Amino acid sequence: MESTRDRLITLLAENEDRFISGQALSDSLHISRNAVWKHMKDLEKDGYQIEARPRKGYRITAYPETMSSNTIKWGLDTKWIAKTIIHKEKTGSTQTLAHQAALENAPHGTIVIADEQTEGRGRMNRTWHSNKGKGIWLSILLRPEMLPNDASKLTLLAATVLADVLESTVQTRAHIKWPNDILLNQKKIAGILTEMQAEQDRIQYILIGIGLNVNHSKEDLQEDIQSKATSLKIETGQDWPITHLIQELLKSFEKSFDAYMKSGFAPVKEKWESYGFKIGQPIQIKTFKDEWESTFLGISEEGALLTESRTGEAIKLYSAEINWFPENK
Repeated sequence: MESTRDRLITLLAENEDRFISGQALSDSLHISRNAVWKHMKDLEKDGYQIEARPRKGYRITAYPETMSSNTIKWGLDTKWIAKTIIHKEKTGSTQTLAHQAALENAPHGTIVIADEQTEGRGRMNRTWHSNKGKGIWLSILLRPEMLPNDASKLTLLAATVLADVLESTVQTRAHIKWPNDILLNQKKIAGILTEMQAEQDRIQYILIGIGLNVNHSKEDLQEDIQSKATSLKIETGQDWPITHLIQELLKSFEKSFDAYMKSGFAPVKEKWESYGFKIGQPIQIKTFKDEWESTFLGISEEGALLTESRTGEAIKLYSAEINWFPENK
């Protein structure tokens, strides 16, 4: 349930280009005009710039540059995602916090976001360096009605969302390296970590963890990953507004998730393959029993990697060690 303050911010956002009277706010929020005034003063303390005029009312003329649950909600027109936001200036991992929130019955669409992670992680418990105020570190809590073996498809869906947002907002073409890395100029700029709590035939919840390097300079990246990782700032030469990128990401995710629940995985597969890294090109594959070079054909209807066996037959791989640059081996 939205708080009075959240509903106040929504009303001000909906009337951004005009004043809204104290009485109208009082009637809509079912609070006194004095309570409205106190809420306005609290918003000013958070960095909002509020213009107040006698006989006209209030309007917000600028919102704070620092990220908070309120600045994320400001102007965010979504139906279900980010209605509940847990924001921390600093935390170990947003995934850990999101697990706790899920177990405490946080609703579908809750997001957990932090300015900085001290124990950020990717797949296989690899460390994800999450510098303060430099990127997007968030987790999305979902409670979908789907079978547990379909959960991995949401990783691929989230990857297409990130690629779409980078193309539409930043005007830069990304590629997706199967299954969950986003690349710019063959360097990693974002990663996705999907975790799930489920019974045999029922998902209790899914967490989609997203890390995106935004305003890192090269010196902000660990020395051992500078040749493999990048950021929007490094690639474009400019800083980007993190809150705006978060809003675009959330809006796009909600739209894509709803479309997937309605239409299935086929449109996601098609879009993923349009961004797929090295599709139609050779890759080196290593499994527990064998190692060979083959052509990356795309992804299957279940999201598995499609390639060729030694004998030229199309096969599906659900896990394998892939060398994406066999020409450099």
